[in-house]
Formats: sequence, C-alpha cells, structure tokens
Amino acid sequence: MTDKKIAVIGLGQMGAAMAARLAENGYDVRGYDISAAARQAMQGQGVATVDRIADVLADRTVVLTSLPDPRAVRAVWLEPGGIVEHAPAGCLCIDLSTIDPTTMREAGAAAMARGLAVLDCPVSGSPAEARVGRLVLIVGGEQATLERAQPLLAYLGTSTQYTGAVGTAKVVKIVNNMMSMGNVLVAAEAFALGEAAGVSSETLYEVLSNSGGRSHHFQKRFPNALKGDFRPGFKLELGEKDLALAIDLGRQMKMPTPTASQVREMYAVALAEGYRGQDIVALLSLYRRWVQTNGGDAPR
Repeated sequence: MTDKKIAVIGLGQMGAAMAARLAENGYDVRGYDISAAARQAMQGQGVATVDRIADVLADRTVVLTSLPDPRAVRAVWLEPGGIVEHAPAGCLCIDLSTIDPTTMREAGAAAMARGLAVLDCPVSGSPAEARVGRLVLIVGGEQATLERAQPLLAYLGTSTQYTGAVGTAKVVKIVNNMMSMGNVLVAAEAFALGEAAGVSSETLYEVLSNSGGRSHHFQKRFPNALKGDFRPGFKLELGEKDLALAIDLGRQMKMPTPTASQVREMYAVALAEGYRGQDIVALLSLYRRWVQTNGGDAPR
C-alpha cells in the first residue's frame, strides 16, 4: 500500500497548514471540516474538500485528524458515520489533537479492532511551523505503525519523539503544555513588573533572553509582543483548555495540581478580560493594563 491518499479531518489553523503542506509535496489530499468557511478557505489553497466525513474517507489510505477537544474526537472517530465505521480496511489513522489519553485509547482500541492502524500523534509548534514542516511530533503506537507513517511524518516535522503505546503521547503533550502555559504566565508577570519598575522593554528582553529565566516560549513569543503583535500562534482559549486537561489528568491520578489550577484561573481571567482569540503572550498585555489602571507607567 502506498500512503499517498490522505484525508484531513479538522481544517483549523493546524489542520489546514498540515493539509496544505502535504498537498504541495505530492500527496493527494482531501479535507473535511464541520465549518463551511473552513472548507472554502482550504479550497482556496488548492485542497479539495467535501461536506461529509464518509466522503472524505472514501478510498483514502491515511486519515489525519486535528480537532479541538475530546468531544470532537469522539464524534469523528466513534459515532455512526465516523472513522471506525467508514475508514477503508488497513487505513492508517493518526490523531494530531491535544486531548485526554482516555479518549485516545478508546478511539484507538475501537479502530484497531476493525483492522485500522492507529497512531497517537499530538504536535508541538505553531501553524506557521506546521506549514513548513517544522513541528515536533510526539508519537505513541506500535513501532511497525510508526515505521509505516515515517515518510509522511517527515514532511510535517523535524523531530519525532516516541513515547510508547497509544495514549502515552497525549500524556506527554498535556504535561508539556502544562509547563509551557505556566512559563508564559510567569514570564508575562515578571516582564510587566520589570517595565513598571522603569526598565525599557527592549533592554529587558535583551538581558532576559540571555539569562537564566529565559524559556523557549519567552524567546519565541515575546519579540512579537514587544511589537504589539498578538495574532494567535496558540490561542489563549486553547491554553486554558489544555490546562483543564492537565488538572483532570491529575484528578484521575489522585495527584493535586495546585500550580496548574492557579495558572488556569489566570488564563480564564485573561479570557474574561477580552483576550479571547489572541496568542497566549497577550497575557503581557493584561498585566500592562493592570499596571496602567493602578497608576503605573506605560512600557518605555
């Protein structure tokens, strides 16, 4: 079997970027999204779309799903008319979503029971990185299935990190995002404090990006923030959703997650303050607003 006929289900920022990337590298890509606007936008990038899941699956050898939450994954994989019912025998099914491991294991078990091959493959990176194939791929599943998928995955990412069985990759992605969301929140709070105390934004960034407190997300996102660019690479509401997944996983493990719980509340505050749809680094804008509201100085 040659895995050149791809179905992509979920044409949001990440799914659309990956679909376009594969299409321009010789894959026969067909897309589906519940949103007619998303389907139309994908057609504008030269990728054919259909308006039913059953139609997107017809004659495909690989299915990629990039979906916003566990409910959507269950609907697409498990409900009547979905992947488990309609994917052709032997099809390679790869879920790229950030969801809980229980949902992934249930969807994977149902698919494998029908003779489908399954990979649990959440990704780390932005839509822009997806578009040029520079994601980090966190992969769980059988080694033979991973080997089969490697030629395709090589077009999507520069690094494939294997974690074990289906479900383990979701665990790793959740704890990765738990760390990342906390890093950005602390950096935003600290940076705003430095500005309020009289250090210029440019000086702060120059020094902190070379000092012990720096992080991947600080160096990646704060240059945009200093230019007032809060366009979403990763939306605040997705950060809040991923923190909720981490807290729920902690409950399942009977492990308290007080830090993640506080971080989630701060993301919820930012959403309530009107930052929905903006990048997570817009947390800096929230802190700056508080400084000015309380009589502090604007950034220099």
